[in-house]
Amino acid sequence: MAQVEHSSSGDGHAVVAEHVQRHTISLLVENKFGAFNRIAGLFAAKGYNIDSLSVGPTEEEDTSRMTIVTRGDDQVIEQIMKQLNKLIDTIKVVDLTFESFVERELVLIKVQSTPTSRPEIMQIAEIFRAKVVDISPKSLTLEATGGQQKVDAIIKMLKPFGLKEIARTGRVALKREFQGEV
Repeated sequence: MAQVEHSSSGDGHAVVAEHVQRHTISLLVENKFGAFNRIAGLFAAKGYNIDSLSVGPTEEEDTSRMTIVTRGDDQVIEQIMKQLNKLIDTIKVVDLTFESFVERELVLIKVQSTPTSRPEIMQIAEIFRAKVVDISPKSLTLEATGGQQKVDAIIKMLKPFGLKEIARTGRVALKREFQGEV
């Protein structure tokens, strides 16, 4: 739930400010021409920002899953959810933010390397369980998967070597089914 701050505006009136929070929204949509454009258009038309967007087919041939990461206070997120539910291609909309869910992101990182820096870069890759997927005399390309914090961390660790290119997929997420103790 968003935190609410109360303060005085100087004229005796209370000012209420809700904190903007990042939300992970999972959508099941009909796999029809234009569905993606209608959803992206909704965000653009309303002025809502998309931090991350991933789309792919599901176990059902005629449906796709979209994972959208966006930011907003409670009122903005409520409006986004209502608008998404109104779209004709939408089957199901779930805000995973307050649920238990699994999320992953894939990143490809091309980093400058020399014969002397290569062992250190490969050690960092090993620590993050990243794979070397391409190598040249002057660079290494690594593939890493994990949550956003892990992806951010490996990028930060490799930055001193000289990042040449980065490609990130954005977040994919599924609600956890098992809620008990193991």
